[in-house]
Amino acid sequence: MIEQEANIKAREDIRNIAIIAHVDHGKTTLVDKMLQQGGAFHAREGIVERVMDSNELERERGITILAKNTSIHYKEYKINIVDTPGHADFSGEVERTLKMVDGVLLLVDAFEGAMPQTKFVLKKALDLQLKTIVVINKIDRPGATPLEVADQITDLFLELDEEGKQLDFPVIFASAKQGTCKLNLEDADSNLEPLFEMILDRVGAPVGDEDAPFQMLVSSLEYDNFIGRVSLGRINHGKVRQGEIVALVQKDGGVIKSKITRLLGYEGLKKIDLKEAKVGEIVGIAGFEAPQIGETLASAEDPQALPSIEIGEPTISMNFMVNTSPFAGLEGEYVTSRQVRDRLMKELRSNVALRVEETDSTEVFKVSGRGELHLSILIETMRREGYEFAVSRPNVIFKTIDGKKQEPIEHLTIDVGDTYIGPVMEALGRRKGELKNMGTSHSGNTRLTFDVPSRGLIGYRSDFLTATRGTGLMNYVFSGYLPFKGEIPSRTKGALISLEKGESVTFSLHNIQERGQLFIGSGEKLYEGMVIGAHSRGNDLVVNACKKKQLSNMRSSGADEALTLTPPKKMSLEEAISFVAEDELLEVTPKSIRLRKKHLNENDRKRAAKKSTS
Repeated sequence: MIEQEANIKAREDIRNIAIIAHVDHGKTTLVDKMLQQGGAFHAREGIVERVMDSNELERERGITILAKNTSIHYKEYKINIVDTPGHADFSGEVERTLKMVDGVLLLVDAFEGAMPQTKFVLKKALDLQLKTIVVINKIDRPGATPLEVADQITDLFLELDEEGKQLDFPVIFASAKQGTCKLNLEDADSNLEPLFEMILDRVGAPVGDEDAPFQMLVSSLEYDNFIGRVSLGRINHGKVRQGEIVALVQKDGGVIKSKITRLLGYEGLKKIDLKEAKVGEIVGIAGFEAPQIGETLASAEDPQALPSIEIGEPTISMNFMVNTSPFAGLEGEYVTSRQVRDRLMKELRSNVALRVEETDSTEVFKVSGRGELHLSILIETMRREGYEFAVSRPNVIFKTIDGKKQEPIEHLTIDVGDTYIGPVMEALGRRKGELKNMGTSHSGNTRLTFDVPSRGLIGYRSDFLTATRGTGLMNYVFSGYLPFKGEIPSRTKGALISLEKGESVTFSLHNIQERGQLFIGSGEKLYEGMVIGAHSRGNDLVVNACKKKQLSNMRSSGADEALTLTPPKKMSLEEAISFVAEDELLEVTPKSIRLRKKHLNENDRKRAAKKSTS
């Protein structure tokens, strides 16, 4: 044992770090500047903003969804950098990414301060004993209070680090947008060199036994059209060569041996071929057909598994099913249950926080994830790939603990104008929210923190934006399970339901719009049972949007008046998921998002309602 420990050495020429933060605190922008100043771009090469957000959805929404890695060279050191998602719904990406690194940069906005996700990602880092460097970002933002934010982070460390072993953390002040940083606020602005020096000084070099048999935990997966599936991870022990035979130790204990067809490393934004890689390096290995995250690549002679990645349990589930509407198959390329099932099973290979269960029906699949956004990103990705299907209303996943029914609770943080505090607190009170803290007013805004049941937040975001005139900010993160809080009122507005199949006309819509908010305009194709708007009252209302004006030889006083329609509300996917009721489905196609009743015929709906109440 003493001899084995003597072989454990630090790989001094490498540093592996992850950048973690709440969403929109500047992680990806900071990575951009680190790449630029670290020489990752050629002098004549065009520089793209948010270069790490390579996914189309990431660029559209301005958030990081998938963890990605890159590297820079500073002096004689190679710094591997992993950009992680900032939204709590993609925490599965954060949890597996932290297994690859030895330290983290915790980025915090100098204006917003510590947010729910800041606490979540910091706790994960501290649990793994990772060295933490705190970067107070956006110090040039109007209203920024970097020193107060630094005190907030200190309080957060005191709360999370019970043993007090990791309280000695360095703080650096930065403006990622400008590419500058400094150790003290009164210092002159500098480039990112102080940050690079701090990484070398504070983040430990990766440690492992170069002479031991090869071991690497599969922490991420990529797919290449030419070389197939690529397993990404950090080499824990030993070394590996291209063309070598290695073993894949599966989760069930099975062992598959195969030849390494490609060994890939990262230089800046490019993948490069390697002949050999040693302990501490982050590499990609191709050669296995179906590796899974959490499995181990190991020496063929001594295939020993590493501890797998533990991911938090899902809290929200939805049913994915074959589209059965009258418009089924008109817009999608992949529409059968087998095609939908294969796509969901493929997603399981890389989306480690997702769960897919087959139900009694061969056409319905129960899909569980970490939140509405987690599942909506999957839905949006599938529809862009050509899939057509239907989904149900999200439902929270209850547990029975010590014989009692318990439900998931979210820690909700709200920044809202002082004039809107009353309506927000009233609405969250109805949703069983419990006020935990009310901060002091800052620039006309107050921060409120609540513990709210997850089911109480389903559909709340749109109501919140309406109540605050679009000025409020809300963020939440999973807190834990607590005893069931009781019934929560469902959607307050009913639906306007199409009576028949046809094409909407202005004459009918003009009269219907007085009954509520329309989701469709004139000239759109409809079918019986399709939801075309939100009723102003709590009950559903069946309307005929296809009825044309009767022609006659009689003139009325208002016959020549032009009919005007209020512009319809075109809901986004997230808004539609929030709006859908228990007796409704969301029809998702590559071109359209439609709301519909589960039972399209009105008589069928009445019979189903009677059966559910009896």
